[in-house]
Amino acid sequence: MTNLHKKKCIACSGDMPALNEKEIANLNLELNGWTVITNQEGIKMITKYIKFEDFKNSLDFVNKLSAIAEQEGHHPDITFGWGYANVTIFTHAVKGLTESDFILAAKIDQISV
Repeated sequence: MTNLHKKKCIACSGDMPALNEKEIANLNLELNGWTVITNQEGIKMITKYIKFEDFKNSLDFVNKLSAIAEQEGHHPDITFGWGYANVTIFTHAVKGLTESDFILAAKIDQISV
């Protein structure tokens, strides 16, 4: 298991480059079930769809995730409903992925509901 979840997200002002394909692939190996996608504007993102038994468990997960996001100062896009949550992460300032995106994803992987 990786220690990526023990790192701290670093605020990005846009002066750093987005990760390249190899860096993305290597960091994604350290996560559990995240998929690298490219949106219609060509921006790389990581996303994960998580299933739950009911709405309460979905909401509990989202609340825990939100607390982590606030603590890290890094906020994913979240949709959720009865029995599911979908999380998408990228760094708006670089229009792509940074190590902080993978750090946040690793922290999300640590959530239990």
